[in-house]
Amino acid sequence: MKVGLFLNTQFQPGQSVAAHLPDLVAQTRAARDAGFKSLWFPHHFLTGPLQMLQIVPAMAYLAPHAEGMQIGPNILILPLLNPVQVAEDSATLDVLTGGNYVLGVGLGYRQTEFTAFNMSLKERAPRLEESIALIRRLWTEDKVTHKGRFYQVEDASLCLKPVRAGGPPIWMAGTADAAIQRAARMADAWMIVPSTTLHDLTAQMRVYREALGHRVPDCFPMVRECYVGASHKTALEECRAALQYKYDAYASWGLSGRQTPALEELARNRFIIGDKVSVKEEIARYAEALGVDHFMMRCHWPGLEFDKALASIRRLGEIFS
Repeated sequence: MKVGLFLNTQFQPGQSVAAHLPDLVAQTRAARDAGFKSLWFPHHFLTGPLQMLQIVPAMAYLAPHAEGMQIGPNILILPLLNPVQVAEDSATLDVLTGGNYVLGVGLGYRQTEFTAFNMSLKERAPRLEESIALIRRLWTEDKVTHKGRFYQVEDASLCLKPVRAGGPPIWMAGTADAAIQRAARMADAWMIVPSTTLHDLTAQMRVYREALGHRVPDCFPMVRECYVGASHKTALEECRAALQYKYDAYASWGLSGRQTPALEELARNRFIIGDKVSVKEEIARYAEALGVDHFMMRCHWPGLEFDKALASIRRLGEIFS
C-alpha cells in the first residue's frame, strides 16, 4: 500500500502566493520524510479570482525536495495542449526526477478553458487519444512522421529522450464508462478522482477490470480528500471552511452542478476525514472494496492554515509507516 500527496497549489484572492512557496516546500519535505511515495499537482487555466501556480514550473521547482518520489500531474488537461510540447516537457521532467515522472492525463471539462484555446469540448476524446499515441512514439522512436486529424510531425525527433525506457507511465483519469474503458485500453493505470462515491466506484471498478482483460496496470491509484486531525470529533470542523470553498469553486466551474450539497452529504463515502484510527479504518475499507493500492491524498485546500495541513500530512504518514 502506497500513499502520495496531492499538493494544493491554489490560493484565495489576496493571498501572497510568493510568501507561501516555503510552505509548499515544507509540505513536500514533510511528505518525503514521512515515507510518502508520490507527489501530485493540479492543472487548470483561467481560474481567477482563485490564484493557481502553473503545473510544469511548479513541478520543476519542487522536484529537488521530493527526491525518490514519483511526481506527476493530477491531472494534465491533455486535449488543450499540443502533444509535442507535452512529450518534450515530460521528457525533461523525467530527466530532472531521475526517471520518476508519471504523466497523469484527463479530458478536462471547463468550457472556459476550451473556449480560450479555440477547441471544442466534443473533440476532447479524439484529441486525447491521438495525443497519447503520438507522445509514446516521440518518446521511443528516433524519427517520427505523423499525419493525424489534429496534429502533424514531419520526420522529427524530441530535443531530449526520457530516462525511463519507453517513456514515463501514462495514468488516465475518467468517470464515465467510456473514459474508464479508454484508460484500460490506452493507459498504464486508471486514476480515480476524489468526487466519486464509494458506491459508484464499486461499479466503475468492475467496468475497469473487465476492460483490462489480461492487461496488468501499474497500480490501482485513487485520489481522496483527506484530513487527519488530532481529534475525530473536531477534524471535520477544522477543514470545513476550506473544503466548502474548494467545492463551491468546482460547482461554479460546472463540475458538480451549480450548487454544492451540504458538506456532510458531500463528504459521505467520498472524503476521508477523522483521527488516525478512523482514517486508517476508512483507508482499509476503500482498499478492501476496490482493490486500490496507491492513495493520493489531498490534505490541503485554499484557506486551510498551513500548520494544520502539515500536521495532517505527518499524521497520515504515521498511518502508513
